[in-house]
Amino acid sequence: DMSLSDEERRIMVEHELNKAHKTMEQVYVLANNEFWDGAANRLYYAAFHAVCALLINDGISVHTHHGVNSMLYMQYVKTGKLSVELAKLYSSLQTMREKSDYNCSFNASKEIIEPLINPTNNLIRQITLIIGK
Repeated sequence: DMSLSDEERRIMVEHELNKAHKTMEQVYVLANNEFWDGAANRLYYAAFHAVCALLINDGISVHTHHGVNSMLYMQYVKTGKLSVELAKLYSSLQTMREKSDYNCSFNASKEIIEPLINPTNNLIRQITLIIGK
């Protein structure tokens, strides 16, 4: 909703960023216990909450997961605020989450998940920096 006051928006942004960090903590717990499907899900949602914080911060309203993805490209990659690599990472996390949640033949594994953890942390860090400007 675009009728938010600056204060309400700031609180929502903070809430989404906190959620991104808490969800990232769950990734480590799940990965340490080798629950790879759970880790895949939480990795995507950690990134999702960070991206939501970014959109809310800029007053952009989106209603679907895929809408968030295309908005990321249009508003941030095309304008040079966010790298293509980070936007691609976000897309691949989304695809992976869908596969791990809905496709029985897809198994998330250590090989798939571990290399995504640091880049996802980096995505969250970059978004936090953009919001802070």
